[in-house]
Amino acid sequence: MDMRNLWKLLGLAGLVGVAAGGALVVRDQRRRNSYTPDEVRARLHQRLAESGTGN
Repeated sequence: MDMRNLWKLLGLAGLVGVAAGGALVVRDQRRRNSYTPDEVRARLHQRLAESGTGN
C-alpha cells in the first residue's frame, strides 16, 4: 500500500468517525427534545426525592 492510499484510508476513516459522532449527537438531542417542560420538571422532582436531599 503506498502512502497516498494510506492517507485516503485515514481520511475516510476520519469522515466515518465524524458522521457517527454527529448521528449520536442528533439522536441524543432528539431524545432530549421529546420531553415537555412539565415532564422535565416532574423527572427532576422525582430524582430529587429519590436522592433524599429534598426539602
